[in-house]
Amino acid sequence: MAKRTASAKKQARASVRRTQRNRGVRSEVKTKIVKARRSLTEGPVAESDRYAIALDAVRALDRAAAKGILHPNNAARRKARLTRQLVKLAGLPAAGAGAGGTGGAGGGRSRKAAPAPAAKATDKNAGKAEKAAPKKSGSK
Repeated sequence: MAKRTASAKKQARASVRRTQRNRGVRSEVKTKIVKARRSLTEGPVAESDRYAIALDAVRALDRAAAKGILHPNNAARRKARLTRQLVKLAGLPAAGAGAGGTGGAGGGRSRKAAPAPAAKATDKNAGKAEKAAPKKSGSK
């Protein structure tokens, strides 16, 4: 049997409190996602309301991921699905820049369009590289 030290008991109590708090946040996120999906699929809703509801769901996902309640990849996947539905409904091209404008996982960037980051040599690094080259050649 596991020892029930004072610290273990305290951790158990803290775990119960965290679980209860996290359950409320998860429930809120799920509710907002369901509302956003319904606004996208069901009857006539104003376009601005549709975007506002979807943006609210994305914010809730970001908040839950920032707090560590949801894994960041899980939140990104859910945001991407929601954004994809929003873009599909709006009739916009899915691969367009800023697909949905919600800051989803892909962001609509193509791998070919994004240039590879150039190796920037700062003044400090450039000086080190120049100093290092003479030392190597002088030591031989």
